[in-house]
Order: sequence, then C-alpha cells, then structure tokens
Amino acid sequence: MKIRRSTEKDFDRMMEIYGYARKFMAEHGNPNQWGPTNWPPEELIHRDIRDRNSYVCVNDKGTVIGTFFYVFGEDIEPTYREITEGGWLDDSPYGVVHRIAGDGSERGIGAFCINWAYEKCGHLRIDTHGDNTVMQKLLKKLGFVHCGTIYVEEDNDPRLAFEKSGKEGHGQKP
Repeated sequence: MKIRRSTEKDFDRMMEIYGYARKFMAEHGNPNQWGPTNWPPEELIHRDIRDRNSYVCVNDKGTVIGTFFYVFGEDIEPTYREITEGGWLDDSPYGVVHRIAGDGSERGIGAFCINWAYEKCGHLRIDTHGDNTVMQKLLKKLGFVHCGTIYVEEDNDPRLAFEKSGKEGHGQKP
C-alpha cells in the first residue's frame, strides 16, 4: 500500500468508500457517527482536496482502497482547544487525522493510514464517536492514549479524544 494526495479524479471513488464506511459502522454498533447526516458532505471533501489535506491509500494494483484527511501544524483543530475529563499529553504542534475510511477490501488499511500520518509528524491527535469501538481498539493497538472528551460542531455527540506523541519526527510535513 502507499499514500498519495487525493485529486478530483479520486472524488467519486472516495465517496463510494465513505458509503461503505457508513454501512460498516452501522453494522458494527455505530450508526450515529456518520449515518444520520450522510457524513462527510461532498463540499467538505472537495475543499479537503483543494486545500491539499486529502489523501488516499492505494493498493499494489493501483486501486484506491482508503481515504482520510491529514493536516499538521500548531493549534490546527479548533475543537481540540477544549478537552474535558482529561487533558492532552503534549502541547507541541501536532497532526490531525479525520474522516478516515477504507473499502474493506484489505486488512490493515486504517492502521496503514494512521501510521503514515504519525510517521510524518511524530505527534498525532484523532477523535472518534463513543460507539466506534472498532476505531477505539485500533487506536489503542497503535499506541494512542485516550486523553478525554471533545465536542464537534456537526452534532451534540461527544467524541473520545486520543493522542500519540513521541520525539521522533516532530515537525515534518508530507
């Protein structure tokens, strides 16, 4: 597998993958994270691509099998400024992964994408819905620590906030 920036040519495939992910989450006890709002909206994905913060995971045959948002910087995620029931581990610049999804065709897509992002910056934050036990297990397996609760603008459901921070790779950009 490899990671590359998304282009508008990837858009339809990305939306197919998000459709698969919504179905997968609903079937695995998480129908509310993306389902009711048909998340993510098309205009947001177009903006992610335009802003060069959208990535795809491509298998060895050249097929797009996963997609995610990644950005690195200082205080880059407004919803992470306020965390309850805990606190962040590290206040240095960090990377953020959002909207991660795979098509289910290969094992390890999510881990591959998250590890790629972590290797780029050495300090990564990610959040997920409380019902998304699949993602929570993956994050813990990859060495992330549950730091507390954050709230997003899209809905009123709290999100579990996770962080992984190390000394290697701080400050690298893709």
